[in-house]
Amino acid sequence: MSGARPMSGTWATRPETAADEAAVRRVLEAAFPTAGEADLVDALRRDPAWLPGLAFVAEDPGGRVAGYALLTRCRVGGADALALAPVAVLPEHQRHGAGGAAVRAVLAAAQRRGERLVVVLGHPGYYPRFGFTRASTLGISAGFEVPDEALMALVLGGGPGPVPSGVIEYAAPFGV
Repeated sequence: MSGARPMSGTWATRPETAADEAAVRRVLEAAFPTAGEADLVDALRRDPAWLPGLAFVAEDPGGRVAGYALLTRCRVGGADALALAPVAVLPEHQRHGAGGAAVRAVLAAAQRRGERLVVVLGHPGYYPRFGFTRASTLGISAGFEVPDEALMALVLGGGPGPVPSGVIEYAAPFGV
């Protein structure tokens, strides 16, 4: 049905719209110690790595944006892949499922698009619940020093062919 938003627990999830940009910035600024992630998202919106429909918000029951998850284009060993970053939740909603709802929704959208691989540099205790495993087991590495357990990858059931391996090339706004 048109206009329906999928629910995950008490969180409605949907693709970000232009009208959400200020709310998303507030979430990012509240969730991180500096405005760096908010500035990164602003820069990614203007970059060719931005993929419409792969930025998701989680709304609380009152319709307020409480969580956010973004996938942008990266390359692994020269093949197309996606980078999950950032994921953010308003502090008062952390540990209540808003981030997980946004992550599950954006990963499902990527799979529907036929995407094959998602990488994330993040907390090794959080991302495995979504199916992420150590990227090194797939022959994937970063072009900079990072703890092995913090660099993870998820193979989606999407695209055809083998899973890419090699060094991750992030979009320019990431600065790595």
